[in-house]
Amino acid sequence: MQISAKSDYALRALCVLAVAAEGTAVKADDIAAAQAIPRTFLDGILLELRRAGIVDSRRGPDGGHRLARPSYAITVADVVRVIDGPLALVHGHRPESLVYAEPAARLQDVWVAVRAGLRAVLERTTIEQVVTGRLPEAVTSLATDTRSWTSVWPPP
Repeated sequence: MQISAKSDYALRALCVLAVAAEGTAVKADDIAAAQAIPRTFLDGILLELRRAGIVDSRRGPDGGHRLARPSYAITVADVVRVIDGPLALVHGHRPESLVYAEPAARLQDVWVAVRAGLRAVLERTTIEQVVTGRLPEAVTSLATDTRSWTSVWPPP
């Protein structure tokens, strides 16, 4: 799976909003500067997040952006789905809709398992957990395993 720059930027922007004082609106310029996100790209992302009910926005001198719901109620999966769509597609199709001929028939099971693995991490990790550093055990277990930090499997 490749995490798009757009999803990465969206998640980083939400982290900035999550640590803002409750009810405090944050200007897009401040979010962009804090996370080195191109401002015009950020504007489009914030619009998508607003349409999805994740962010509230107000114009004017006291305007800006804030979370529309508590950070503990926004998962990483919620954001990725809003920005990029379903978590795991194969050639644009959901894994459960695929049918492969033998000897590749079990490949569908692999793609379903990949999606389940993504869900196990992304649906159980909230923005609040990211900003506080209190990640779910499943995430910390994987992240602290030295084998997770290499692109080659098994590690040399």
